[in-house]
Parts: sequence; C-alpha cells; structure tokens
Amino acid sequence: MNETIGIFVAWPYANGDLHLGHVAGAYLPPDIFARYHRLRGNRVLMVSGSDSHGTPITVKAAEMGVSPREVFEHYHRRFLENWQQLGISFDLFTHTDTENHYAVAQDIFRTLYEKGYIYTDTMIQLYCETDQRFLPDRYVEGTCPHCGYPNARGDQCDNCGRTLDAIELKDPRCKICGQRPVPRESVHFFFDLPAFEERLREYIDRQTHWRPNVQNFVRNYLKEGLKPRPVSRDLDWGIPLPLEGYEGKVMYVWFEAVIGYLSASIEWAHNQGTPDAWEAWWRNPEARSYYFIGKDNIPFHAIIWPAELMGYDEELNLPYDIPANEFLNLEGEKFSTSRNWAIWLPEYLERYAPDPLRYYLTAIAPETRDSDFTWRGFVDRNNNELVATWGNLVHRVVTFAYRRWDGRVPTPGELDGRDQVLLQQIERGFDEVGQRYAKTAFKAALREAILLAQEVNRYLDEKAPWRQIKEDPQAAATTIFVALRAIDSLNIMLAPVLPFSSERVRRALGYTRPLFGELAVEEFQETERSHLALVYRPLPEERTEDRWRPSELEPGRPLEPPEVLFKKLDESVVEEERRRLIEKSRQA
Repeated sequence: MNETIGIFVAWPYANGDLHLGHVAGAYLPPDIFARYHRLRGNRVLMVSGSDSHGTPITVKAAEMGVSPREVFEHYHRRFLENWQQLGISFDLFTHTDTENHYAVAQDIFRTLYEKGYIYTDTMIQLYCETDQRFLPDRYVEGTCPHCGYPNARGDQCDNCGRTLDAIELKDPRCKICGQRPVPRESVHFFFDLPAFEERLREYIDRQTHWRPNVQNFVRNYLKEGLKPRPVSRDLDWGIPLPLEGYEGKVMYVWFEAVIGYLSASIEWAHNQGTPDAWEAWWRNPEARSYYFIGKDNIPFHAIIWPAELMGYDEELNLPYDIPANEFLNLEGEKFSTSRNWAIWLPEYLERYAPDPLRYYLTAIAPETRDSDFTWRGFVDRNNNELVATWGNLVHRVVTFAYRRWDGRVPTPGELDGRDQVLLQQIERGFDEVGQRYAKTAFKAALREAILLAQEVNRYLDEKAPWRQIKEDPQAAATTIFVALRAIDSLNIMLAPVLPFSSERVRRALGYTRPLFGELAVEEFQETERSHLALVYRPLPEERTEDRWRPSELEPGRPLEPPEVLFKKLDESVVEEERRRLIEKSRQA
C-alpha cells in the first residue's frame, strides 16, 4: 500500500547566498528522502520557500541601500536557480511574501488570539537613542549569557544554539550604529507556550524513533521550563497583525515562518487545481511528516510549531520525525558568513558538477555529529569512489557489451553459483539500502550501495570476461549479462543521491523513460501580484509504481554508448581551492 509522506524543509532567509553547510544540513537530505519515496511509488509532498521577512532581510537591505523586497526577490531567484542546478526536487519552493501565506498566517494568529493562547503584555525591549527606534532582536549583538560567545545575536547564539531575547545579552550593542541601547517598555503580543507544556511532554515521549541528539536537545529544553514568547515586533517589513489598533507591528518571523509548511502545502494544492489536496498530508492520521532542519532550529520545530498546531487545529498532524543534522565544518573551522569562510553554492556550481557534491556531502553527512568538508576529501572521494568504483564499472561493462554484442544486452547461458550469489547480494541490497533511506540514515545507505558496487568489480575481476570471450564467448555473455543487471539495480539504489548521472546510466542501458520528473521555475499569479516558484513535475508512475526492485533487464535490449559519468579531478584542485578560500576570508 502506498504511503503518504510529507517532507517539510527549513526556510532559508533570503538575505544572502546559500553555502555548503546549509546544503548538507537541511537541503540535500530531504531531496534524497523524497527521491527514494518517489521510487517506492509513495505519495510525496516536499515544500519549502524563501523566508522573506524579518530583520535579516531589513538589515541586508540597509547595507545595500535598497528595499527589503528587492533583497529577498534577488536571493529568492538565486535559490530557485541553485535548487534547479543541484536537483533539489521541491514539489513547491515558494516564499513567505505571497497573499496565500499572509492569509494562512493571519488566520492562525487570529485563531490563537481568540482562543486566548496569544495575549498582550508589556515587555522590556532595547531602544537605540541614537537611531531613535526599538531594536528588533537581529539589530542587537552582544555576549551570550550562557556560553560567553561575544557575537551572539539578539534572537539566538550561533555558538551554543540557545534561543535568546535581546534583553538577555551582556554588553549589548546596536547593529546599526554600534552604540549601547537602553531598555524601555513596549506593548507586544505573546504566545502562551506554558499552556502547551504538558501536551508537548506527552507528544515528545511518544517520539521514540527520533535521533538521540534531537530527543536529548528537546528534553533538556523542556526541563528548563517553557516561557511565553513574543510574537510581534515593531517593524515595517513583515505580515501585519490581523487586529485593529496595532498598525506598525508585524508578526515575529520565528512565529510566522514555520506556518509556511502549511501555507506552502495549501498553495501547492491550489496550483494543482485541487484546493483540498493538501489535507492528505495534514489531516490523514496515516500520513507521516518529516521536518529537515539544522540543529539550531530544533526548538522551533519540536516545541513551538507543534504548540502552534495544537492551539490552532488539533486535527492537523504534528511532526512525525525531525531528523535534524549537526553542523558541517569547513577545513576544520566553522562556516562563517562574516569571515567569508564558506564555499558558496553558486560558486561551487560554476566550477563543478552537482552529483560529486551530492555524493561527498552524503558520504560525510553530519547526521549524528559534526563533520568536516575538506577539498582533499572531496577530490579523494570523487576520484577513488565515484570515478574508480562506480563510473569505471558502468563504463567498462556497457562499453564492452556495446562493442562485442552489436550494441545489445547479451543473451546469457546458465548462471553458475558465483553469478547467482552476486545477484542475490544485489537483491538483498534493496532491503538493506532501502531501510536506511527510510530511516533517514543516508550516509549508511550510500555506503552499502558502494560496497555492493565494489562487489561487482570483484566479480568482474574473478570472471575476467575480456579473457572469457576469447575462450568461451557464451560464458563471457553470461558474465556481462549478470554485470549489466547488477549495474541496473545499483543505479536505482544510487539514484536518490546521484539523480543526474543515474539518468545517463539509464539511457546507456536502453531505457526510454527517465527515473524522475523535471524541475521548472514558474510564475504564479495571485490577486494583486505574481511570484516565482520552483515546482517538480513528477512522472505519472511516481505516484503509484514501486520501482525499487531488482533489474529485469532483458537480453537483446538495445544499448547506447555510455557517456562519461564523472570527471577525474586533478590533485591541484585541493591547493587551488584552499588558496581561494583563504584569500576570500582575508578580504572579508
């Protein structure tokens, strides 16, 4: 029976380009997961979008001397291009400045307010006397009261991951002018998180399948006790409060952005011409929803968003799993946008192909602990695994078959014990690799698939069909037939990680239908304005047909001359890229 799988992906702030830490932490894993489930014929909905509001956008706009809308639209377009190039197959990647998102967010705010879960109160907020304005949290920097990090933001410490209120910072300073702000009273709206504490504990206790790092983080967070959180800000860029008398106040972006998972699902359904289709993922108790985020976003998705859903509509599905990743470091140091210690995704895609990056980031995925991207590791994995183990396997077998059997899959003789053992190993691999994909253990899934590819290489070394063909052409035909079937099967197992090269392998094996649908950037018209979004157009069979099964490649099938799958990288790449990284950082 087909499963219904919702895949909800962190919304990136549209105030700058994405770097590889973002890709490894929150964007590549859900695409692998989505592609696996599409191969299984499951009903998949994967949505996200650009986070268009809040102070990250206004701060960037002030720096650039342009409007917040110009900032987010510029980077939103960059995101769409990058996702298309990297093959991140969102069913919909939209943004939070749509009429649809406004309507859904305001409805949730209004409902929570009417139920008493949102209330007004005075709060102490930092005020800059130089700039004569209340400072939203992102306009304040200072020393973290928990770990002593000197450059903590007013909403969160990037060093220890704690969420903060700006008033908690030691030695605060205004990000605009650098002066020390003063505390003043201001009326704001608060979300009554303590009202959900017991229900949240019961909910968390049921999630025994969560990763230990997520469970431990959430339990420690709850032990400290929940406090009401402000949900409004004095800002002129954001979604206005749906209440009279509070002009000039907008929804706090932490409260509003997570609503995007629901609003994007509703927008997707509307775009399909089936306005109620979103309910299959949100109201069906059999549906499972997975939230892919970095570890710094755990409290927003494991505590705050479930509380919003509980208060708004108890029939809506809560997160089934939150496979939050740890951090990816770069050459032994943390990614840092301020120091420009980063590999920016647009720059990578200008110089290298997408599949080697997808492969390497999966192989070193920070699923349970921080990991480290190094250019040495990237080159070695590309050359020694992608090229030497998988690419060469495909190329030498398909080329040999194409040349020796008139461009067709050879007809085998009777399979001997070694042939049968290999195919049985490959068949078991569908269960072993598939179980790991299903449990979001992508690093382990990839490792199992590559081990099977190594086993096929050993089989060929033992059988040596290039010698067999001189002495026993039928034996050589059998060996190559078995190897082609193994490659066909392995190509399915690797396709979630390597979607671009898997389509090339598929064409070489004579298939006319691709494995996956296509990504396109489209313009959608709303009442007052239009917006660009990325959409995935699935193949008809993706919603019903289980293609996660061993090869049935038939004798006599026409083959195509194989394309080169992966380019071997010169050793000079390591030092060239390290030098480029250091020079950029020095110029920051």
